[in-house]
Amino acid sequence: MMQIKLLSIPTMGRLRRSRAHHARRDVHRAARTRVRTRDLDQIQLIDLDPKNRAALEAQPIDFDRPGLAQHYCVECAKYYETDNALKSHWKSKVHKRRLKELKEPAYTIEESERAAGLGRESKRPSTATIPDADGDAVMA
Repeated sequence: MMQIKLLSIPTMGRLRRSRAHHARRDVHRAARTRVRTRDLDQIQLIDLDPKNRAALEAQPIDFDRPGLAQHYCVECAKYYETDNALKSHWKSKVHKRRLKELKEPAYTIEESERAAGLGRESKRPSTATIPDADGDAVMA
């Protein structure tokens, strides 16, 4: 019996992986809550009130906060290490974008229920009208 020897073809290095795990990692990073800031409606209703804003801007020294809680951006609800960091943040695109978002009024519970189809429509006519052949409205 004749023996056939298979030749192995050398490869040019190992095959690279598809890197599919990055998508899962990004989802987990986005879902983290340790760097989560306050929502826009919380900032509009609570923090931007002049009495609360003054209290947030002049906080007592807190050794657990960055910058001893002395450099706080009320609109973004973030603490900064130094006054220069806070001033450069005020000039940044992120802060300006947040200011623009805060100018729009927050959604109310009634608006969210209407969007979900649970609320009543305010402009719906109480009785149905059907136009007749002449174009006049006739009550149904």
